[in-house]
Amino acid sequence: MSALLNRPYWYLRHGQTDWNARNLSQGRTDIPLNTVGLSQAVAAGSAIANHWNDLELPITQIISSPLGRARKTAEMTAEIIHKKVGVNLPIELDDGLKEVCFGVEEAQPMGPWYDDWIAGTFTPEGGEPFAVLSNRVAEAVNRSMCKAESGTVLIVAHGGIFRALRYLMGLKANVRLPNAQPMCARPPEQGAKAWELHALPLE
Repeated sequence: MSALLNRPYWYLRHGQTDWNARNLSQGRTDIPLNTVGLSQAVAAGSAIANHWNDLELPITQIISSPLGRARKTAEMTAEIIHKKVGVNLPIELDDGLKEVCFGVEEAQPMGPWYDDWIAGTFTPEGGEPFAVLSNRVAEAVNRSMCKAESGTVLIVAHGGIFRALRYLMGLKANVRLPNAQPMCARPPEQGAKAWELHALPLE
């Protein structure tokens, strides 16, 4: 199993889609942001911009999943930061940050099988095993961290991707991250086992 580099990063799940609102598994199905999701992307960008001078981990790069809901969230977040702070953050796309493929479960109501999927005892037909996802995510996030140079990367991606990241960070994996909630992840200090997560307040 690949490990994460010992470097902090920011994470932002995309804004809401109609399938999120209906509690359906999206996976690789490219569902766009709905009106709520567009507003959430603006709110996320505003929260980062409003705290820009107080950020202990300055953001210098945005790396996004290429799926439309994440890419649009990244673009809107960057636009708000540029408008309010005057900083033009570059955006790069990384295929390794695409949401997990849920196979036959895509477009179906989210069920009770996530724990079994994470444990490796169940994978939906045509879906991606959790261990494969975790390796893919570790490699993609490590690439992203390296591109931030002396600053910190903001990764914009998906809920399933963050479940894999929670697992890699030594945290309980099956926890749902709210849409468009900026999250700071810090590597464990000496002697600690798990990373620390801090949510940036939305205003």
